[in-house]
Amino acid sequence: MRLTILGGGGFRVPLVYRALLADRAEGRVTRVVLHDVDADRLAAIGKVLAAQAEGVPDAPAVTATTDLDEALRGADFVFSAIRVGGLAGRAADERVALAEGVLGQETVGAGGIAYGLRTVPVAVEIARRVAALAPDAWVINFTNPAGLVTEAMSRVLGDRVIGICDSPVGLGRRVARVLGVDPAEAWFDYAGLNHLGWLRGLKAGGRDLLPELLADPERLGSFEEGRLFGADWLRSLGAVPNEYLHYYYFGRETVGAYQDALRTGGTRGAYLREQQAGFYRDALAPGVPALDAWLRTLADREATYMAANREAAGDGAGRAEADLEPGGYEQVALALMRAIARDERATLILNVRNRSALRELDADAVVEVPCLVDANGAHPVTVTPLPYHAVGLVTAVKAVEREVLTAAESRSRDAAVKAFALHPLVDSVAVARRLLAAYTAEHPELAHLSA
Repeated sequence: MRLTILGGGGFRVPLVYRALLADRAEGRVTRVVLHDVDADRLAAIGKVLAAQAEGVPDAPAVTATTDLDEALRGADFVFSAIRVGGLAGRAADERVALAEGVLGQETVGAGGIAYGLRTVPVAVEIARRVAALAPDAWVINFTNPAGLVTEAMSRVLGDRVIGICDSPVGLGRRVARVLGVDPAEAWFDYAGLNHLGWLRGLKAGGRDLLPELLADPERLGSFEEGRLFGADWLRSLGAVPNEYLHYYYFGRETVGAYQDALRTGGTRGAYLREQQAGFYRDALAPGVPALDAWLRTLADREATYMAANREAAGDGAGRAEADLEPGGYEQVALALMRAIARDERATLILNVRNRSALRELDADAVVEVPCLVDANGAHPVTVTPLPYHAVGLVTAVKAVEREVLTAAESRSRDAAVKAFALHPLVDSVAVARRLLAAYTAEHPELAHLSA
């Protein structure tokens, strides 16, 4: 089976390859094709993968190319993890938004909109090339903003594109661990959009165990989301939110923490840009063990994840070792491929077209919900209705996503301004107009917004 990875020079590709190396079952991936627009990044990641494969019998063969059509021909699965504009673009997204006093995170708020506006046209073109060259392939999308990009690609590929994210997996695993439950044996009542969802229940042994966790302040304070949001707020919600909802529930504090970071040492995007530039430089240097350099960089990356949010929440202890447990999006991707290729039925939280899973949204809206997966793809499970406070956020953000899609398709600046202005974390139409002007000046990829 052949897997093509778009964004094959990306830093997290070795996580995917590590998962493939551990898969010894019949019908496994035997060939991996890496595609990237940057040949040096491909070479660096190729060195890491070669080191990972040492001593592993029948390791999947790896080839690399900068030619998209060559990469897609013959693919059974296409894993898309591109970053239009690179980490320099992410750093600019953060900086521009913070200058206006609003959030610039890469998937949430103004930064997420800017990232979406320049990514959607590229993702749609990729979907068209897949449809033309590998019409039977399944596309697994991890490109952010994952829900928005998956919806854009679904307009070309229908249900053959499925979005994945590691946030719900990590949340479910942490809650299950605190409750003493094997995550593989639990049912997670989770629903929303990508980076905007809530865990409303965890069922094991025929009963919902989440209420007992919400009633126990000590256990609520023992895992990442409990420390991030606080026990009182989780009890008020009657649910455990995805970590990205911290940007909504504690917006002022988070913007302040990000502005402090910008003044004192740089935002998350700027930090990763410098960190990864160092890795790619070292990995290509003669005599440097590329895998060792990658592992060191990965450990530092994970330890500093959402550091500004933890600072805003007053959690100065850093990430607990248990919260750094590996096995995120790459395990979801592998489980998804197994379920489809081998008809091994699985239940996974995925980003798919809604159909009727969330009654508050239309059938074509991409949502993040539990899905039953088999050889015919991912089938969303109808979930219990969202409470009104969640409905408000979900429908508002979906409206923003739809304006981003309209802007990308019609090249409309008015639609782009509307996307910024309608977002719950942007508080003024005037700010929205200034944001678009500043982002257009920063990103050549937004030159298409001319109408």
